Amino acid sequence: MSKTRLNILLVFFLILSTTLIFRLYQLQIVEADHWVDQAEKQQRISGEVEGDRGSILVQDRNGNFIPLAINRTWQKVYLSPREIIREDVDKKKLTDALSDILNIEESSIRERLKRENSSFEVLKRQLSDEEVEKIEKLEFRGVYLRDEEKRLYPQENLAAHVSGFVGGLNSGQYGIEGYYEDLLRGTPGRREGWRKNSLGTIIMEDTAQPGESIRLTIDYNIQFMTERILEEAVEDLNAVSGTVIVGNPNTGKILAMANYPSYNPNEYRSYRMENFKNKAIQDAFEAGSVFKPIVLAMGLEEDVVDLRDTYYDRGYEVVSGHTLRNYGQRQWGEVDMTTIIKQSINTGMVHVQRQMDNEVFISYLERFGFFEKTGIDLQGEVVSANTGFKEGYDVNFANASFGQGIEITPIQLFTAFSVLANGGELVEPYVAENFRVDPVRKRRVLSSGTASKITSVLIDTVNDGTARRAQIPGYHIAGKTGTGQIPWSALGQSRRGYSDQTTQTFVGYGPLNAEFVILVKMDRPDAPTAEVSAVPVFREIAKYIIDYKQIPPDYVRED
Repeated sequence: MSKTRLNILLVFFLILSTTLIFRLYQLQIVEADHWVDQAEKQQRISGEVEGDRGSILVQDRNGNFIPLAINRTWQKVYLSPREIIREDVDKKKLTDALSDILNIEESSIRERLKRENSSFEVLKRQLSDEEVEKIEKLEFRGVYLRDEEKRLYPQENLAAHVSGFVGGLNSGQYGIEGYYEDLLRGTPGRREGWRKNSLGTIIMEDTAQPGESIRLTIDYNIQFMTERILEEAVEDLNAVSGTVIVGNPNTGKILAMANYPSYNPNEYRSYRMENFKNKAIQDAFEAGSVFKPIVLAMGLEEDVVDLRDTYYDRGYEVVSGHTLRNYGQRQWGEVDMTTIIKQSINTGMVHVQRQMDNEVFISYLERFGFFEKTGIDLQGEVVSANTGFKEGYDVNFANASFGQGIEITPIQLFTAFSVLANGGELVEPYVAENFRVDPVRKRRVLSSGTASKITSVLIDTVNDGTARRAQIPGYHIAGKTGTGQIPWSALGQSRRGYSDQTTQTFVGYGPLNAEFVILVKMDRPDAPTAEVSAVPVFREIAKYIIDYKQIPPDYVRED
């Protein structure tokens, strides 16, 4: 080889080497960040994710938190028909294997395989560990497992109307789930993974923020017993439904809220919409005689009547041409104000109401909160417009004095009785413990003196009136029954007036320092009055609470 050719080759290699070194310099130094980013993008696993939903918790008697609603990661199996066709997978063998493992119809699998352009056809969700293990052993292309986070309600039916559920759009519906949706659901973000640890496992990084967990005022033990007692009563009395609210009148804490029939939020798709209705806050009804102590409290507060005043009952009162009568057409003769409540005398309450101007009567109804929502932190609370009552006819006010012709919800009635029990203040009820430091006292409705007088009357009503079955030896229990006729309109009829069907209610509280108020409402039971239906439910729950909380007696029994 001549010297000239050798020099040319050397120059060529020198130029080539210089070019390669320059290009490597560009790639590794100048453009390093760009190519690292490209490499990471090719290896990166990423996607939009929701923040983990916060839990809903209740406490037991020992202060331990029990999950009412939590998240659980399940696995689902899905097919990629497009890939199955491309890889020429034996569809018959695939269908037979999946049908056997998942216990689903072969026709259902074949139907999904017909969607040839699809790459994602879910076969089954919430797989068992055994199903997952068998799927993992399959060697068919186009069959995949994927994690899926689902809302789980470990206590199933317990407090279902309080918790609500997470629906198909992954949003809270009803109860706490609906009311606190924005706090529970967290903040969406991205979940990404591209770096590997020493074992070769991809490290995931998640920018989504979890939602806030909510601790409830609901006492697990009281809720459990309340639901059991209510269910037995509804079944025994062949009632259409029943509702119970238990709470502390001084703080507004709800300790139990139960409706029967109920539902399992894990399987909410299996129920009718009617089952989701929380009748404690969404069912306006005419309460009947349980309303009478509230009206007497108005008269005492306005000083238009005194407990020592007497009234002569003829068995009826005529108001604007309408004749209003007592239950059972009874005539009581001369009675005092305490006896009017003890014996639940309709005409006596008409007398009390007529001692007040109608405007004053309405103003007290407003102060007790009957024309507004209580503000309880559960989704869907309703309030009746009471358009018929507000027409302002004298007979409307007279009927309202004994609880007919005016619609209220159980939670409104519970809150009004809490006014009587706590010394005269309207306190907002609530169920989320971690958002309340002090009770929300809306306003003073009655003087403590008036509240004390009404409590005394209601204790007499339990001891020697229409609510004797509510007695618990050693404890002062105050309470009132109500048996309200149901309007034909509430039963879906176009007829005017009232049917023979009744809503039977009892609201009671005790002991003397009023540690609890319990409302019991029975819808259309096979029983003549609330004393037979609602009162025994109250007593059983109250007795359980007294024993459970070890509440000392008010007085020593004399045997």
